[in-house]
Amino acid sequence: MNIVVTGFEPFGGEQLNPSWEVARRMDGLQIQSAHLTAHVTAVKLPCSFSASLGVLQQAIQTYQPEVVLALGQADGRSDISVERVAINVCDARIADNEGQQPIDVPVIQGAPAAYFSTLPIKTMVQAMRACGFAAGISQTAGTFVCNQVFFGMQHALAGGQVLSGFVHIPLLPEQAAQRSGASLPSMSVEVLQEGLVCALKAVIESIGHHRADLKISGGTLN
Repeated sequence: MNIVVTGFEPFGGEQLNPSWEVARRMDGLQIQSAHLTAHVTAVKLPCSFSASLGVLQQAIQTYQPEVVLALGQADGRSDISVERVAINVCDARIADNEGQQPIDVPVIQGAPAAYFSTLPIKTMVQAMRACGFAAGISQTAGTFVCNQVFFGMQHALAGGQVLSGFVHIPLLPEQAAQRSGASLPSMSVEVLQEGLVCALKAVIESIGHHRADLKISGGTLN
């Protein structure tokens, strides 16, 4: 089995992006389950509305994965946030790395309003929690390049056999240390990697046993 894990280059004046720092450490990993062994390939995406989807689509064509897991940085998140839904809008609060700042523009003109993750998101969260990692379901992937990639990926893979979805992760400690004001949550790259490997192992085992996602609460009140 082939798994593609993507991460973004730094943006917004940062020197690091935890999504790529974690993804590149996972490159070449062999993740073993009872029935399957998966090989992980990491792909770096530009933080660019115009270029990110093209790089992702080329990676999918090249590596022919059974699973695609896209990662992104989420300032202020305190857990590994498995995203449920991508929406068909770009509404950028800041410019991307090419200076583009689309506002109220569809990701893909004429496409559906939203797509759900096809990963077993609740199985992933339960597995990470059982392994001792802070994890939860997120109901929004934002409206920046992360959401654009999530939506574009789900649109491109809709109706096929590839499982795909998006996970937002907290800042690294060295990033949080540079922020002014109240301290922001952070996780080390080692913890993030271990948690995500745990999640991917759960995905592999679900595929191997042909299991549906867990039917447990992952909703919010607001």
